[in-house]
Amino acid sequence: MKQTKTILVVEDEPRTRQGFTKTLEAWSAGRYRIEAADSGQAALAWLENHVAHLLITDIRMPGISGLELIEMQQRHKHFKPVAIIISGYAEFEYAQKAMQLGVVNYLLKPVDKHKLVQAVEQALRVEDDRHRIETMEKLVDPRLLETKDTDTQYTPQVQEALNYLDEHLHEPITMRQVADHLHLNPSYFSVLFKEQTELTFSEYITRLRVLRAKELLLRTTMSVGEIAERVGYQSDKYFIKVFKNYEGMSPSKYRSQTKETEDDA
Repeated sequence: MKQTKTILVVEDEPRTRQGFTKTLEAWSAGRYRIEAADSGQAALAWLENHVAHLLITDIRMPGISGLELIEMQQRHKHFKPVAIIISGYAEFEYAQKAMQLGVVNYLLKPVDKHKLVQAVEQALRVEDDRHRIETMEKLVDPRLLETKDTDTQYTPQVQEALNYLDEHLHEPITMRQVADHLHLNPSYFSVLFKEQTELTFSEYITRLRVLRAKELLLRTTMSVGEIAERVGYQSDKYFIKVFKNYEGMSPSKYRSQTKETEDDA
């Protein structure tokens, strides 16, 4: 089950902190978890055991400042929340530093409730976009991406071979089978394919199968055995061995680790 996203408000002024919290709780209506900390130190302690998807922090606080808090999160944590800076100081150097740290908004006190909500909604959209990009990056194979480059010009035979592999990936395809489909000599087809894709036929189809398996692991509840069959492997054990060779972990571990990241997000 996907967890509720958390917004952490860090503000040393009690009335301001309570005002932000009440405003966000009313706006959220239970959709988000709203947490608060009265200092940078308290926020760091909370973040040691929890995940914040959005950090709203005062820029100047005793001890650890808001900017230092954001910088520490980006330097040491694998999960980096988006952030909004709140300040009573309209000084360019602070805004500039905040932008360098990837802060998505910079609000001056006194903060209007509607502007706060608008900034939070914008920041959460940024956080969603980041998460989608991270998930997509996990499904990218750079070597396969190069073969899909729109600037790459393939001969009709190689383009037909790539299309054939996409459509028949669930079958135990051989190079001879594809060469026969194209009415080409297998040896000639092998050289032609490697010359244009810069991958051997065997490596290309293996990478394509692993990529398709990753998509199924992330987007379906199919078992590893079902996925192995769906991407053209007749043996579960062999599929797992190939997957581990390319991803450094078993299909089950890949799925569980990715799901944990999605739950955090």
